Amino acid sequence: MSCCARVARAALTFRAGRGLRILSGRPHAIRPMSQRLCLLSDLPEGQPVAFDARVEGSEESLLLVRSGDRVEGFFNVCPHAGRRLDWAPGKFLMEGGRLICAAHGASFELPGGRCVAGPCKGQALRPVALRIDAGEAWLAEA
Repeated sequence: MSCCARVARAALTFRAGRGLRILSGRPHAIRPMSQRLCLLSDLPEGQPVAFDARVEGSEESLLLVRSGDRVEGFFNVCPHAGRRLDWAPGKFLMEGGRLICAAHGASFELPGGRCVAGPCKGQALRPVALRIDAGEAWLAEA
């Protein structure tokens, strides 16, 4: 093994110990592991909770909502104008079990994320893939 190859392998081993998964011994094959978002017990029934997470290389605001043992995740962005849904970071308007966009009043069903009233009626919130493991919600790997 050449000197460069040993240095590259050492760097990969170091990174692997810091929350990265190695899919093969080549540097371009490194992907971040999925991210733990919360305990399911941290999610109140039917109430959206905001989380910041790295999705496809960008920091994004997400919202999670629990209905029984089911948890759904969405980008915290209204499909109408691309603005955040919360009126202040992590503060959401709810009315009759529906999430209301603070900017233009669009109304979204929860669970499901479908817009049932307002300027984007018929559209839906953009979902985020999650996995539930041992009572924890994780951002699923792409």
